[in-house]
Amino acid sequence: MTGTSSAPPGWYPDPDGTPGTARWWNGAGWSDVTTPVGPGVTVQAPAGPALAPEAPASTPPPGPERPPRRTGWVVGLSVLGLVLAVLIGFLVGRPSGTVDDPGPTALPAPSGSAFPPGTLRIVDEAAGIAYPYLGQGWLEYDLQDVAETTSVAGQYLVTQEVTPDGGPFIAQCTSGPLSPLFDPAAGLQPTLAQVAESVRLNYYPIPNQQEILRDEARTVDGAPAHLLEFDLSWDVEGYEATGERAALLLVDVGRPAPALLYLSVPNSHAELYGVIDRVIDGIDVL
Repeated sequence: MTGTSSAPPGWYPDPDGTPGTARWWNGAGWSDVTTPVGPGVTVQAPAGPALAPEAPASTPPPGPERPPRRTGWVVGLSVLGLVLAVLIGFLVGRPSGTVDDPGPTALPAPSGSAFPPGTLRIVDEAAGIAYPYLGQGWLEYDLQDVAETTSVAGQYLVTQEVTPDGGPFIAQCTSGPLSPLFDPAAGLQPTLAQVAESVRLNYYPIPNQQEILRDEARTVDGAPAHLLEFDLSWDVEGYEATGERAALLLVDVGRPAPALLYLSVPNSHAELYGVIDRVIDGIDVL
C-alpha cells in the first residue's frame, strides 16, 4: 500500500514479497513488524491499484528511526541479481556497497541474538512448556534475569531503543520455572496475583495503573492453569509507550515449580496484541 491509501489498518501480504509473511499497515504506512501467516493472523487482500506495494526503486533508504533489519538482505539480493546479469565478471573482483559479500549477509545473526532460520517453536525444557516462535524481528531472549523465574527462555522485540533508564523498551514472550519467592501451594490464582505485583514494580514506569482484562482458570494441553491479563498505563516523560498489555499464565506442569509464561506488548505496538492469544492457544506441556 502507498502512503495515500485509505485502506484500514491490518495485516496484509508483505510488500517485500517474502512468502508466507504478513506486514502490519497502520492506515498511513507500513510498520517494521511482520508475522508468519497462520492461525490467529487475518491477512486482508489488497483491493485495487491504490493498495499495491510501492515500487522498490521509490522506497527510501532506512532512516535513523527505521531499523535496516526490515528489508536489508532481501533488497540487497534483488540488486545483486540485476548487477550480476550485466557485470558478473566485474563483481567477482569488486564487491558492491549494500550487497557486499552476499553469502554471509544471508546467514543468521550472531548466536544469542536471533533464532536460526526455520525455528517454529520455542522449547523451554526447564519450565516444561513449548510455544510458538513469533517470526521476523523477534530475537532470542538474552537480556537480564528476572525475579519471577529461576531461568528465562523466550523471545523479545525492541520497541524503543533507549528509555530514560538507559536500556531498551521491549515486547516480550518469555517463560521459566516459577521462582521459590512465590509459594504455589496457595493456589495458582493468588500466586499469579503476587507475580503480577512483582512485575509491575520491577519492569514498568512508576506510578502506573492496572486494569484487569481476564482473571480466569484454564486448561493448557490438559494441565490446570490460570491466566491473568491486564492493561497498565502511565504518564512518564521519555517513554514512547504510555501503557502496555501484559498476560501472565501459570501452568501446573506436574513439577515442583509451575511454568510461568509472561507476555507483554506496549501500546505503541498495539497491532501485536493478538500474539497473546496466539501464543497461549499454542502452548504444549512437555
